Amino acid sequence: MQVSVETTSPIERVLNITVPAARVDEKVNTEVAKTAKTIRMDGFRKGKVPVSVVKKRYGQGIRIDAVEQIMRDAYVEAIQKEDIQPAGMPAIEPKNFAEGADLEFVVKVEVYPEVELADNAAIKVDRVLSEVTDADVDTMLETLRKQNAEWNAVEREAADGDQVTIDFVGYLGDEAFEGGAAEGHKLVLGSNTMIPGFETGILGAKAGEERSIEVTFPEDYQAENLKGKEATFKITVSEVAEQVLPELDDAFVEKFGLEEATLDALRAEVRKNMERELNQAVKAKLKTALFDGLSSINEVEVPSALVDQEVDALRKQAAQQFGGEGFDASQLPAELFQDEAKKRAKLGLLISEVIKKDDIKVDDDRVRAFLEDMAQAYQEPQQVIDFYLKNKEQLAQVQSAVLEEQVVDKLLESAQVTEVTLGYEDAIKPNAQAEEAGEEA
Repeated sequence: MQVSVETTSPIERVLNITVPAARVDEKVNTEVAKTAKTIRMDGFRKGKVPVSVVKKRYGQGIRIDAVEQIMRDAYVEAIQKEDIQPAGMPAIEPKNFAEGADLEFVVKVEVYPEVELADNAAIKVDRVLSEVTDADVDTMLETLRKQNAEWNAVEREAADGDQVTIDFVGYLGDEAFEGGAAEGHKLVLGSNTMIPGFETGILGAKAGEERSIEVTFPEDYQAENLKGKEATFKITVSEVAEQVLPELDDAFVEKFGLEEATLDALRAEVRKNMERELNQAVKAKLKTALFDGLSSINEVEVPSALVDQEVDALRKQAAQQFGGEGFDASQLPAELFQDEAKKRAKLGLLISEVIKKDDIKVDDDRVRAFLEDMAQAYQEPQQVIDFYLKNKEQLAQVQSAVLEEQVVDKLLESAQVTEVTLGYEDAIKPNAQAEEAGEEA
């Protein structure tokens, strides 16, 4: 077998492969003989059909199948011989497969790029410093009270923070529009869950009162037919209710199933959960910032095959999140995920190179610590740990996450780090919101 390799780009190779005719003929004859032993043909017993007869009737089809198999096998041999690392499936094109002649074919295949990492000292990141204060715990307890609040009907006018039960119909001109009506809808005034002007238009109303309010839909409203349109809503208020918060007493604490039903125990549990959430958020921000920095200082040509793999993964995630079971992920346009997929594929190449360059191996102790920390969020932590340790696929995901943490540590050794102090609420916000909060501070 002869192989010549042409480098057409940093991520593409073209292989010209020639397989001797003798190898092709041997393969074809072997397949013909196998077929003769199994085929049924009128006038002959099974397994007794002459090879010459089989070759005459089925030889062309057998030859095509044999050539396809030879090309696949020869391709594998060629990339092993030439030390080529394919990033995706090859495109194989026959040039000459005439009987009696050498088999010639061309293979185009994308390969992993050679990555030369830039100096990590060029990476600049902010490291968030934050802590859970007593005031933060108080705020969280107040949130828990609101989540467990009751609503008591009142005879007075509706005020900000009250819950109103309403029937409403929306009109564009004199015609009601689709999706603009509801009955028995419960709305907390001041929650800003409706379009601007809707909730303020109900302030001061009493149970049994009817109102007609004029509003304008935002220009970025999700329904195309309503963007920027002026509308009228006819509203009937059937009930006004005020929020009644539960007392922070033993009866309230019992709702959370703690072993010790005391306020101190609840505060301790709340603080522990908040500190876990804060720690995870801060680590996630730092990792994202470091990986963004790694990507920004390194230029890498990304094989389209790797991008396509990421597109498929993102499609499936979106389908699971929004479409539920049975939703065909392929219906989602690839363009929706193209930019994020390319970003993820590039980052994957860079992280792999960091791991390779610095010979980073998974730290088993860190894997165990990762599992123990994650398991604390469940009622039976040891069962969770045992599940992951016994499930190879799940354990591999944890090991991958730990390996990323170790890459983060390696990048931190030389990156330029600026410490930024934020309060709990700002620290747990997504990166963009947290940056705005830091600028305002």
